[in-house]
Amino acid sequence: MIQERLGALRREMERRGIDIYIVPTADFHESEYVGAYFKAREFITGFTGSAGTAVITRDCAGLWTDGRYFVQAARQLSGTTVELFKMGEEGVPTEEEFVEAHLPERGCLGFDGRVMNAERGEKFADIAGKKAAALSVAEDLIGLIWTDRPPMPKEPPFELTQEYAGRSRADKLKAVREEMEKEGADVHILTSLCDIAWLLNVRGRDIAHVPVVLSYLVITGETCIWFVQEETLTEEMRCDFCNDGIVTRPYEAVYEFIPSLSPEQTVLMDLSTVNYRIVSGLASGVTVVNRQNPTEKMKAVKNPVELENIRRAHVKDGVAFTKFMYWLKKNIGKIPMTEISASDYLEARRKEQENFIDLSFETICAYGPNAAMMHYAATAETDAPLKPEGFLLVDSGGHYYEGTTDITRTIALGPLTDEMRLHFTAVCRSNLNLANAKFLYGCTGRNLDILARGPLWEMGIDYKCGTGHGVGYLLNVHEGPNGFRWKKVPERRDGGVLEEGMVTTDEPGVYFEGKYGIRTENELICRAAEKNEYGQFLYFENITYAPIDVDAVLPEEMTARERAMLNDYHSMVRRILSP
Repeated sequence: MIQERLGALRREMERRGIDIYIVPTADFHESEYVGAYFKAREFITGFTGSAGTAVITRDCAGLWTDGRYFVQAARQLSGTTVELFKMGEEGVPTEEEFVEAHLPERGCLGFDGRVMNAERGEKFADIAGKKAAALSVAEDLIGLIWTDRPPMPKEPPFELTQEYAGRSRADKLKAVREEMEKEGADVHILTSLCDIAWLLNVRGRDIAHVPVVLSYLVITGETCIWFVQEETLTEEMRCDFCNDGIVTRPYEAVYEFIPSLSPEQTVLMDLSTVNYRIVSGLASGVTVVNRQNPTEKMKAVKNPVELENIRRAHVKDGVAFTKFMYWLKKNIGKIPMTEISASDYLEARRKEQENFIDLSFETICAYGPNAAMMHYAATAETDAPLKPEGFLLVDSGGHYYEGTTDITRTIALGPLTDEMRLHFTAVCRSNLNLANAKFLYGCTGRNLDILARGPLWEMGIDYKCGTGHGVGYLLNVHEGPNGFRWKKVPERRDGGVLEEGMVTTDEPGVYFEGKYGIRTENELICRAAEKNEYGQFLYFENITYAPIDVDAVLPEEMTARERAMLNDYHSMVRRILSP
């Protein structure tokens, strides 16, 4: 099937004289997760992971993805003729290097300019320039061959009231305009869906498990235009937005509006999220201020109302997950269970909680060797039966009106080897050491990541991903600019300074292909400690409330401090969840 699709794409490329065609994992807004309509890279390669880029030439095809997906991608690409390029591995060229090496002189490079961010698009345009090659960015070639493509999502949005949002959209817009003024910008183009949702206090259902609305926003000192699928809005919503000085226009009308901006104007936007077609549509002479959207940090630093709500969400989520753990431990080996049936039981416990809206991502419920794939998702074909032995890794979360949760627990279903216990204990130590950090203001996640990796690096092992990510408030479960990572990864953009009020996950792990995977994940709120002559100290408040499976712990492999931290954590969980 994949080979047939590649053949159809190459025929369209040949008709247009295109030598290389690039298919990223993106919608028109550079979203991390995309709706079914936008899964073009999955369609053309068969790889279902959330990150990756396909590069197709007349005679070969490659897929670039990161370490989270190496195992999964290798399996899914088998037999497709699509070659796997493991990003960041020694000797593996980047997509840009590959394109430059394979694009012929005076050839033609193509991609859909709406699904390529401007920053990246400019790099490919530069490569085309070096080769005196043409650039074809006006057509979606995948759309021409995808005959049964799902429809564009058009779900009705809903407003998030101030009891949950904590700030009015009028107040947020005022703050954005103040930032625009500092940058000398007349116009701010905002295309990131989570930023738009946060700014307008609106949520939607246009991407599975990411409650956002497909839309664009253009802000000036006096106006705010929301380009949205207007038929999804109620009259009441339109009135509410109009009262706050926000007018609506059709979603696609943004491409007609952008060229109308005056060449004398200065436009603030983030070229890593605004798509190439929008930026290339600006009139010559427009001054572009390229920086992170002001809303990125604003939404990352949760306000007091959001923080209190988030704590409540985690109590409910902790109740649901702890009931699931108890059911699993009590019934394993007594009743039939599979990865999917266990996942369904956990989802049912979450749905029982008040103000539950949706899962925050597709649950990863992975038994035995399946857990070595960091982002494994069980299917009817792979659904493994659970046995009273070994590990079950469950990474899951929920969206509530009070916020978003993300928790991972690795659960011993029965007998374990000494090696499994040793690795589980090391991961537990890693999680606890980071969660109990105290540090000076100005630190980023790169300063603290060693606290988590230390116990694993001492054993000569590692994990090929970051240690943690920011979490949105009823938005994407992954959010910047905060995160934990030991080295700079430009496309991740999670190296921001840790600020009081940020929520970040703490999720070290180990993954052994063909054997098992272990991960322990909690969420942490960054809190202010004392301020003295050395500066402002910070610490983390642990807000994930569910037991860590002590059946898999080797206490003798922990220091006295680590054992005390684990006992203190469980005392807190018992105190908070027992009522």
